[in-house]
Amino acid sequence: MNKTKLEQTKGNFKETIGDVTDNQELKEEGKLDKFSGKAKGILDDVKDKANDLIDKVKENKK
Repeated sequence: MNKTKLEQTKGNFKETIGDVTDNQELKEEGKLDKFSGKAKGILDDVKDKANDLIDKVKENKK
């Protein structure tokens, strides 16, 4: 499991526990962790695609 998925899972767990125990602060913290994990995953994907594009441009210049 990669780091972003782990963060999303941790957030989901916190949100569920916060919901079950009626702990609004824990529930909100879980939502933030899930969002953060998703955002990091998206940024990693964009970074990978940008690097792939850069590599293709470099290969075409040869």
